[in-house]
Amino acid sequence: MTMKCRAAALVLLIAGASAPARAQQPPPAPVEPGGKVTPQANEPAPPSGAYTYKPEGRRDPFVSLLGRASDSRSATNRPTGLAGFLINEVVVTGIVRSGPSLVATLRGPDNKTYIVRSGERLMDGTVKSISDKQVVFSQDVNDPLSLIKQREIPKSVRPGGESME
Repeated sequence: MTMKCRAAALVLLIAGASAPARAQQPPPAPVEPGGKVTPQANEPAPPSGAYTYKPEGRRDPFVSLLGRASDSRSATNRPTGLAGFLINEVVVTGIVRSGPSLVATLRGPDNKTYIVRSGERLMDGTVKSISDKQVVFSQDVNDPLSLIKQREIPKSVRPGGESME
């Protein structure tokens, strides 16, 4: 026998020996839509020391955090009036004493004037306090990675309502 014939016979022998081994392997387990593998009936239980992942309410680490949350601040689904304005959209135009308390006048992006008191709600926060010279807003931080959930934003009275931005 020549060297080429021996090599061909060896290849056929190896290929024929591995064919029964492949035939004995079970088909892969079906996968559900959520990525969860369904165990088959004849599949043995995993050994007691084997690791199995149980998400139990945790997020999938391979899913991007960007663009995942619904943005409640879009212009299409905002409430009307002061409750639909962001803190950075309003300008403090004046502060007036009303009895024992102070009230502030704000100009919204719609160029209308709104009168607010401490505790009134805006789209992304509330009016925390009003002093003689400024209004302090408490803004809700909408960042899942931030440890700070609220921050204070002071806005001073602007003469004539001009924006200093």
